[in-house]
Amino acid sequence: MVARARDRMEPSEASDILPLWPDRPPGGGGPSGPVEVSDKGAIHNIAVPALELYRPERANGMAVLVAAGGGYKRIQMESEARPAARWLAARGVTAFVLRYRLPGEGWTNGPLAPLQDAQRALRLVAGSAGRLKLDVARIGVLGFSAGGHLLGLAATRSAFASYAPVDGLDSGSARPARAALIYPVVTLLPPYNHTSTRVQLVGHPPTRAMSADWSVETHVRARCPPLFLVQAEDDPISDIANTALLERAAREADVPVERHVLPSGGHGFGLGRPGAPSAEWPDWYAAWAGRA
Repeated sequence: MVARARDRMEPSEASDILPLWPDRPPGGGGPSGPVEVSDKGAIHNIAVPALELYRPERANGMAVLVAAGGGYKRIQMESEARPAARWLAARGVTAFVLRYRLPGEGWTNGPLAPLQDAQRALRLVAGSAGRLKLDVARIGVLGFSAGGHLLGLAATRSAFASYAPVDGLDSGSARPARAALIYPVVTLLPPYNHTSTRVQLVGHPPTRAMSADWSVETHVRARCPPLFLVQAEDDPISDIANTALLERAAREADVPVERHVLPSGGHGFGLGRPGAPSAEWPDWYAAWAGRA
C-alpha cells in the first residue's frame, strides 16, 4: 500500500533537506505532487530531487553521498540509504542521502536525469564544505544496487558534462575521492542485461552500444577514484560477475580496488544481516575508507 501523505518519510535524524537545483531540474518534465512512500519506506514520484543531510555530533571532516537502489523505479530509503547515513553519522562522517530523479517518471532527460542529480549532488556537497566544516578532499560515495550503478557512473564519468551549468557551483569538480559500491549493478551488457536497471536506462530492444555506454566498467580510466566492492556469490539480481568485471577494469587501469565476495547473502542486505557474512562489510568499509 502506498501513502501519498506529504513527506511521511522525513527522518528526524536529517537536520536539513537541500534541494539540488535552484529551479526546475535540467530539461524539465517529471511528476507532480508529493513523494510517495511504500510500507517498507521506498520512495518514488520524486518531483524535487534533494539531499537529506545527516550531521554527526562531532564531525571529522569526511563526507559521504549515499544512494540506495530500487532498480531506478523506486529508492530504498529505509532499508539501505538512511541506515547507512545514520551509521556514518554515528562515526563522525557527514552523510548526504540522495533523492534522485527516476527515469520512468516523465523527465525530459529520461535516463540522464539520475546522473545529473548525482553530479549536482557532489558539487553541492563540495559547495557546503565551508559551512559544514568538510574536507573537500574527503568526499566519498556509497551506493547500493542501482544506487551503486548510479554512483559508479558518477565516479567513473566525473568529467562528463551531463548538464549545462546552472550556477557557480557547477564550475566545481564532480569527482568523489573514493567510491564504495555494495551489491551494485555494474554492467548492462549481455548476458547480464536482465536487470531493471538496464530496462529503465536502455529500454527495449537494448542495443549493444547503448548498453555499453551505460555500463560502469566501460568507463574506468586511470584517474578514477579508488573502489571498494562488496557482493554475495548467490546474488540473484546482480550476478557476481558485475563486481568481477569492475575489479578487472580497475586493475587494468591501475585504479586501486578492494573487492569482497561473500559466500552468501543474496541481494539487498543493506548494512548486513545479524549473524550472517554480510554483517562484516561495514567494518571492512570503515578500514578501507581510512586508508583510501
